Formats: sequence, structure tokens, C-alpha cells
Amino acid sequence: MTGVAADPTPDVDSDARASTRRQAGAGRLMLAVIVLLTGLTLIAGYANKARCVGPEFDTQGRSTPDFTERANRDVCYSDIQKLWLGRDIDQHVFPYLTGSITPEGELRGGTVEYPVLSGLLMWVAAVPSHTDGEFLAWSALLMAPFGLLTGWLLGRLARWRALLWALGPPLVLYAFHNWDLPVVACSVGAVYAVHGWRTARPLTDRAVVAAVLLGLGFAFKLYPGAFVAPLALLVLTAPGRGAAPDWRGALRVVAAAVVTVVLVNLPFMIAGYEGWRASFTFQELRKVDITTNSIWYWGFRPWSEPANLEFQAAVDRLSPVLVLASFTVAVAVGWYRWRREGSYPWIGVSAAMLCGFLLLHKVHSPQYTLWLLPFFVLLRVHWGWIVAYLVADLAMYVGIFRLFYLFNAGLDAGIGGGFAAQAVVIGVWGRAALLAGLFVVALRVPPTRALSVPPTTAVRTS
Repeated sequence: MTGVAADPTPDVDSDARASTRRQAGAGRLMLAVIVLLTGLTLIAGYANKARCVGPEFDTQGRSTPDFTERANRDVCYSDIQKLWLGRDIDQHVFPYLTGSITPEGELRGGTVEYPVLSGLLMWVAAVPSHTDGEFLAWSALLMAPFGLLTGWLLGRLARWRALLWALGPPLVLYAFHNWDLPVVACSVGAVYAVHGWRTARPLTDRAVVAAVLLGLGFAFKLYPGAFVAPLALLVLTAPGRGAAPDWRGALRVVAAAVVTVVLVNLPFMIAGYEGWRASFTFQELRKVDITTNSIWYWGFRPWSEPANLEFQAAVDRLSPVLVLASFTVAVAVGWYRWRREGSYPWIGVSAAMLCGFLLLHKVHSPQYTLWLLPFFVLLRVHWGWIVAYLVADLAMYVGIFRLFYLFNAGLDAGIGGGFAAQAVVIGVWGRAALLAGLFVVALRVPPTRALSVPPTTAVRTS
């Protein structure tokens, strides 16, 4: 009887292995499709921005004729092409080391308004470039792998829901609007290190790797640094309710992020402190105006004009206070959910913090939508919210550049004068209302099914 019972075992094992191979094959096919579609969308994104290139160039390498007019009228503007001039990028000056900033907030000597890794990326793209068109092409070539990597990581984490990244309109509009694909890859990579990495390492080790990636993200565009707090709280609370908190693990997470940021920035601080500091001073001195696209400008007109120094000073104080208050609320709600559910929702808290920042910060640049898009993939946000936000974002994107064109051309830019001003109103206030709602939604919804396995035990096998 023992022999009879044992005979079917090889067949059962064989069937199980075959099923595993089929699942693995399907998983590889899915990832290939997602990465391929991401690549095609990135090509479309480059083609969209390249409409502003040439057909001729002046002696400084600026596209002509009428670069600014065409960029606004045809809605093909990019910061990449614009900043070819004005930051010594066209002179191939190494960033920060000899830089400075004037009392009026004008950057000089190679300093750019972004953290050091973004500045380095800009310099690398500029070295082989002689025109703004070449600079756009090299920047796109350098950043495209980060966009593809993000698609692959999201596919691993959320499966077919990652098509929202691969085919989403924001990738066409913003992939090469500014230098944001690397920072998005760092943020998504941090989630992957915690939830998707095939390893038997404990949560604390995976969280330390995630913290390093968030630290690198901070050195690109700052905002991932905020996610270190919920990540540390995930580790702190991992032992469970009633058990001793993992203070040592949480401190390791914070230390990993801090050390990463210091190691990346320290050489620039030593070699050229004034130029390094100027990139932060620029953001501090930046005034609320029509280019900042925030509720602070549109909600307080006519008091919000740049010449109103009293209002500008008030926003400089109030905006960061409210952003930090939103962070505190998000972290506290996450703590409440941990006490009720037993797991700290660090992804949802991070998404809520980002929503608070986008809503309340004095600057809301168009490409910030790229920062938010992966959270629509990673969390079970209802599609109605997603579609509504993307529509409002598209209205803002098209409306604001068309409005710039009308202003510069001396045409009617009033609310009754046509689509542009109306689209901006829809974009500004629709986006603001949706961000407020998404702040709440992010703190309530669970992550996608692929992320629902507790991170203390998750080792992905497919």
C-alpha cells in the first residue's frame, strides 16, 4: 500500500513544476508587454517635446524661429529645452562648484535649481550637445532607462495595473518635460525593495535598501525624503501590537537615508558650498506667480502678484507649515490604522503626504503628476478618481501654455475669451479638490493585491 500511495507523487510534482513554469512564463510575458508599451509611450513623449526643436538654431544653439511663442502655442514646451540657456549648461560648466545666486534670485556660474544628482544628469547630457535640440535628445536618452525600469518594477509589484504607467497620458506629457524619471524610479524602487524583492532577508534589511533609494531620490528632487518617516514607522511597528517596537531597525532606516544624502552632497558642499547652497536658496526666494501654478497664486489674486512682498512673505511661512501639518496628519492616521489593523500602511501614508505637498506647496509644476502616477498603480484607488485627476491635469497642462501664448501675443486671455482661461480654472481647482480627496482616499484604501502580503514575510515567487 505504501508503494501504491507513493507512485503518483512524481506526477503531482511534475504537474506542480509545469504549473509554476507556465505562471513564470506568463509573468515574463506580462513584464515584456509592459516594458515594451512603456518604451513606445516614451518615444511618443519625446516626439511630443521634439516638436519645439529647430528647424534652425541661432549662435547659442537656441531653436528658431520664435522658440517661446511656438513652445506655448503648440504646447510642446519643456524645461529641458528652455534651460539650455541661462544656467551655463550650453557652456558645459560643471554644476555648483563655481556657482552662486544674486539677491534677486538669479543663478550664476553653473548652479541649477535642482539637487546635485539632477544637476549631474543635466551636465552629462550637455557635454555632447551643441543645441537645445541635442540637449533634449541626450537628456531623453539618459532618462528613458529610468522610465523603463519604473514600468518593470510596477509590473512586478502590481501586474497589469502597471499599464496605467505604461500607457498613461502623463508619460507622454512629462517624461521629458523636466528631469523627473530618475526620482520616480527611486521611489518605486524603494517600494520594490520592501515588497517585491525575492529574498529571505528580514524586513529591516529590505527597508534599509529602500531608505538608500529614497536618499538617492532626495538627491534628485527632494520629495522621496518625506517617505522615510512612514518607512521607518513600518519597521518600528513590524513586531506587532503588544510587542516591543523595533527602535533599532527604525533608526537604521533613518540613518541609511541620512548617510546616503550626506555622502552624495558632501563633495559638492566641500568643493563649492556657495554654488551648492544656491540651488536651495533659489527655491526659498522663488515667488508665487503665474508660473508656479499653485492655489496660492490663483486663489488669492490680485494680492498674489510677485510685487506684493507682504503676501509673498506670508506664503513663504504658511505654505511649509501647512505641508508639514498634512504630513503629521497622514502619519497619525497611519498609526491609527496600524493599531486597528496590525500593519502600518506606509505606501498609503506616503501617497497622502505627496498629495498634501502637491496641494499646499507654493509651486506645483506640471511634471509633478509623474510623482503621483505610481501611487495610482500601487494603491487600489478607484478608477473614477484616477480618470478625473488625469482630465484635470490635462486641462491645466494645455490651458496654462495656451494662456501664456495669449498673454505674450497680446490676445484676449480672459475667462470669457476662450478655452485657455477656462481650462486653467478647471485644472487648478479640479486638481486641488481631487488632491484633497485623494489625501483621504490614500489613507483608506489598501495596496494592490500583489502587495497585500505582509512585508515581514513576503518573498515574491512570480
